[in-house]
Amino acid sequence: MASKLWEKSVTVDHNVETYTVGRDREMDIYLAPYDILGSIAHITMLQSINLLTEEELETLLAELREIYKIAESGDFVIEEGIEDVHSQVELMLTRRLGDVGKKIHSGRSRNDQVLVDLKLFIRSRIEDLTKAITTLFDTLIIQSNKYKDVLLPGYTHLQVAMPSSFGLWFGAYAESLADDLTVLRAAYEITNRNPLGSAAGYGNSFPLNRTMTTTLLGFDSMDYNVVYAQMGRGKTERIVSQAIANIAATISKLAFDACMFNSQNFGFIKLPDEYTTGSSIMPHKKNPDVFELTRSKCNKLQALPYEITLITNNLPSGYFRDLQLIKENFLPAFDEIISILNMVNSMVSQIKVNNKILEDKKYELMFSVEEVNRLALEGVPFRDAYKQVGLAIERGEFTPSNSVNHTHEGSIGNLCNDKIKELFYSTLEQFNFKTYHKAFDKLLKR
Repeated sequence: MASKLWEKSVTVDHNVETYTVGRDREMDIYLAPYDILGSIAHITMLQSINLLTEEELETLLAELREIYKIAESGDFVIEEGIEDVHSQVELMLTRRLGDVGKKIHSGRSRNDQVLVDLKLFIRSRIEDLTKAITTLFDTLIIQSNKYKDVLLPGYTHLQVAMPSSFGLWFGAYAESLADDLTVLRAAYEITNRNPLGSAAGYGNSFPLNRTMTTTLLGFDSMDYNVVYAQMGRGKTERIVSQAIANIAATISKLAFDACMFNSQNFGFIKLPDEYTTGSSIMPHKKNPDVFELTRSKCNKLQALPYEITLITNNLPSGYFRDLQLIKENFLPAFDEIISILNMVNSMVSQIKVNNKILEDKKYELMFSVEEVNRLALEGVPFRDAYKQVGLAIERGEFTPSNSVNHTHEGSIGNLCNDKIKELFYSTLEQFNFKTYHKAFDKLLKR
């Protein structure tokens, strides 16, 4: 069994090792490609300050690029007895290159290694997430435009209130995603800063060129203060998880609406049969299980920021092993939310809407406000018009007109979907993903 990077004369107890390592090896597989990229940038900088020769650098770069291919293909393994991804990469280098492999750790700690790994991982997964959000956003806009003239009841207090439309319903969730993207953009800015060089949180005596590694890794800037760089562990994850939670909240509400609108008592929409399941004893049932599970998955994701807060809120500055546990639910959260968005997109694109909802007389009274407004436009004081219509309803004499004439911005007749698209895409353009892709291609000589 290989010794630990930090191990000296005393061998750690097996039970202690099992308890402290926990699921770290499993979680670090997520970080493997990014750990290698961080090492490539770091040793390139080390050579520039004469801590490596040009020959040593080229030898290490060639080997690290080969290890990167293994990680990118999904074949990277952290061996039994090896604590983490950093140790595994260094072990692979020393096995193949001997003592030169031990030189890559000069000027850094596993603390700033994992910090940069997490930042690079998060940055890449935010890009994946924006693609999934964009696909669903576009589908919602398409559906909003397609069904803009189909009316349905709007509710307050779950009481039939005023006319709404499927154009408004689909479009509302599109605009909600636009706001969610704005928050995700802010989280991306905080993520896209370089902590490498902060070492264990207090810098070190080597003349490191942190500006160089910032450029090599395609970061916008660095976490300048080395103590703050270490304090960013947990904080970054909390901010990003809050952005994920916002998206989950939007989708959870959509899932609730879909389940309710699909029920027989509403009958506003019909979900595709392939996204429903049956009952073991009731042959007529078509249960909206996919949307129900979507709702609960989203609610779990909304708990993630609070879990991270509870792990970190009573820690002073500096590194503590508590932070390791954040990985367990945070790293897989991206796969979860992207899976949710993709599934919801498939369902939303195939929803069939009921264009005869208002033939049911129980919805007639929702046009009462339209009548009040019509009278007010004819010069009747609003409160008098309100009372006149209210008394007619009480006497059973109210005869509704089922037509609506809403023209102001964002209303049934003026959805402003073009403005919502402009808002969404202007935010999307602010993500500078191309910058880091170019930096990675240069590091990997692709």
